[in-house]
Amino acid sequence: EWVKPSRRPRTYQSYEQMIRCHVLPSPLAGKLLTQLTPQQLQAFFNEKRRAEDKPGLSPRSVEYLHAIVRKALNHALSLGLVGRNVALLVELPRAVYDEVTPLTPAQAQAFLDVASGHRLYAVYAVAVAMGLRQGEALGLRWEDVDLEAGELVVRKQLQRIEGKLRLVEVKTARSRRQVSLPSVAVAALREHRTRQKVERVRAGDLWEDTGLVFTTEIGTALDKGNLTRGFKCLLKQAGLPDVRFHDLRHTCASLLRAQGLDHRLIMETLGHSQIGITMSLYSHIYPAARREAADKIDEILH
Repeated sequence: EWVKPSRRPRTYQSYEQMIRCHVLPSPLAGKLLTQLTPQQLQAFFNEKRRAEDKPGLSPRSVEYLHAIVRKALNHALSLGLVGRNVALLVELPRAVYDEVTPLTPAQAQAFLDVASGHRLYAVYAVAVAMGLRQGEALGLRWEDVDLEAGELVVRKQLQRIEGKLRLVEVKTARSRRQVSLPSVAVAALREHRTRQKVERVRAGDLWEDTGLVFTTEIGTALDKGNLTRGFKCLLKQAGLPDVRFHDLRHTCASLLRAQGLDHRLIMETLGHSQIGITMSLYSHIYPAARREAADKIDEILH
């Protein structure tokens, strides 16, 4: 319970689930903290690793579980309950990040062309054009959007916490940001606002005034799962690869980089806390851009 006041509800829920599903059913649950050894912890994490011949956690999940255990033991150390943090002596498998797959410029345009007739076209346009996270897009409120000035402020995100959809503050100060809207996003949002007004009249007393930009046809918050299913259908209609919704964020970053925008400006647009994240994960180079780089070398050397 000591961690609950200092963590966001979603984070606390994640911590609790990892402990309940992985630590409590293990032999570690019966150990006194003072009796816990590095060897026991190492054996625990080794057992949790996924291997070819057995199911288990991915390296990233093992890393996350280790971080939770390490923090708990650090707290115990600060209270004088243990003499050292044995989690610091454990070796973990190196986390391997999934390869991200942005859409090419042609694919992005093809996707938006197919999505243009969908009632939620604007959410896809915003995701591609501005790189908003799915929760940020679904957490947008009309009070955060100024279509006349062509600006919006990312303040909230929509999350499912303990089975309920809730609006919460974005995670970091960098995530809270003001973003200029490209004309494609302004046009999409204007059309969407008009459609939503019609839906509001049609719904009558059933309408729930949440103030959200992207809602169901009765004004309630959109579930991420439902949005993702619609997204997958549109990808299939467009004949595009089966990418994730989050890959629209990668697509935005790659489109910006292909136009020569500075990494720091891309970082601010996407709301990253560190420029290293932007450079390592989101600066995909399209083949045409790589070819252009090679041609530039040829111009210099010939």
